Amino acid sequence: MTTLQFLADGFTVAFQWQNLLFAFIGVIIGTAVGVLPGIGPMSGVALLIPVTATLTSGLPTEAAAASSIILLAGVYYGAMYGGSTTSILLNTPGESSSVVTTLDGYQMAKQGRAGSALAIAAIGSFCAGIIALLGLVLLAKPLSSIALKFGPAEYFSLMLLGLAAVSGLAGRSITKALIMTVLGLMIGTIGIDAVSGIERFTFGQPTLFSGIEFLTIAVGLFALGEVFKTILEKDDDDGQIAKINRVFPTKQDFKDSVVPIARGSFLGFFIGVLPGAGATLASFFSYITEKKFSKTPEKFGKGHIAGVAGPESANNAASGGAMIPLLTLGIPGSGTTAILMGALVMYNIQPGPLLFDEHPEVAWGLIASMFIGNLMLLILNMPLVRVFAKVIETPKKYLLPIIIAISFFGVYAVQYTTFDLYLLLACGILGYLFAKNDYPVAPLVLALVLGPMIENNMRRALTISNGHFSIFVSKPLSLVFLIVAVSWLLIPIFMKMCGKNVIINEEE
Repeated sequence: MTTLQFLADGFTVAFQWQNLLFAFIGVIIGTAVGVLPGIGPMSGVALLIPVTATLTSGLPTEAAAASSIILLAGVYYGAMYGGSTTSILLNTPGESSSVVTTLDGYQMAKQGRAGSALAIAAIGSFCAGIIALLGLVLLAKPLSSIALKFGPAEYFSLMLLGLAAVSGLAGRSITKALIMTVLGLMIGTIGIDAVSGIERFTFGQPTLFSGIEFLTIAVGLFALGEVFKTILEKDDDDGQIAKINRVFPTKQDFKDSVVPIARGSFLGFFIGVLPGAGATLASFFSYITEKKFSKTPEKFGKGHIAGVAGPESANNAASGGAMIPLLTLGIPGSGTTAILMGALVMYNIQPGPLLFDEHPEVAWGLIASMFIGNLMLLILNMPLVRVFAKVIETPKKYLLPIIIAISFFGVYAVQYTTFDLYLLLACGILGYLFAKNDYPVAPLVLALVLGPMIENNMRRALTISNGHFSIFVSKPLSLVFLIVAVSWLLIPIFMKMCGKNVIINEEE
């Protein structure tokens, strides 16, 4: 049978009434999970596994597995859609991959362009989802063989490149961006060392043994930081923020978004294929890429539509790309796909090279349902743009308590500790101080995410090489990533030495 025949059989499975219902329930719950900060796709999928097991208990094993994975996958990519909503409207990232969307999405909302930002986010997510699924159908096995060639050294260098490239988010000063990157890496080392079991920077506090929760830092710096800014600077000009002239994008918005959506979709898909890279890294890389390619990079961070279109497309494409190593190799590429793998194993179905041969109903039914689910999300989200856009019209005296409540609920729902609530408040104050002094918080957030991954891959690489650092330059791909990373940092300095107008440190 050809790929098209297998896909046609998959649509036969996906169009069964119970699977259509499960796909619909999945994307609805996924959107809600994305909107609420703190739950995230990983927690949402994990919480629903026992529910799906109950709902499918009367079905044959193969059909039950297909229905369950269709619902759980719907939650996964639905959360990628929903995460942009509060990022754009309230400067509150619903999940980690939506952090970048706050940079321009919230500025657009403040300018009365919330409708355009939400619509482009929905359209970009849909296009990226379809492109990723086409890639999943056509390129699954070839791309998986390439991904297998990435060892610890290559991953270490790729993530180091990500940190170097974060200087593209530097605002007015690359120096300040690098300071924030180092601060993020330092926070990422807090907790018990996974290899030696030694406590690091915990000061004997059991609460810190598991490290600092990413969500607490992100929500505090972005959401509460904006709340403190509004309160302390008495920024209560509701009239300017409330003015929403247009709900759907203009022709110029579409024109400015087409290339970023396409570029973000392909970039996100290929990053998603790499196990461990994930949607967060994809969205950061997309934003940096759009800023580098833009003829007007100075508009980024001030409400540029490309700063929403690219990252939102990238994080959705990455969620599709992450399904490739899961389905064809049995290697989960992210925390969420690891949980999806656990759900399949629960039905005695082992993801890997034999999945498409032994369980075609599950594999192709899932892929076909993702086409249907993405269409459902577009149909659901586009009419709701007008409803979502109205949120920003809420007077700040009502809106600020809502943001505070969502932030505290989201953090407490994940951590269940009062320590994290105090930390959330502290991060809110720091977020305000950082913003006031032009210290960009995005590099800190990315470093906090990548720090532990960089450390683990470095240790694995050194274990393989018996402690020789030459492994990072002897591997060709790793060497290329390192050269690009160093160039990214040194070229602006070199250009400044040559008299070019590049801001390395604004005090100079």
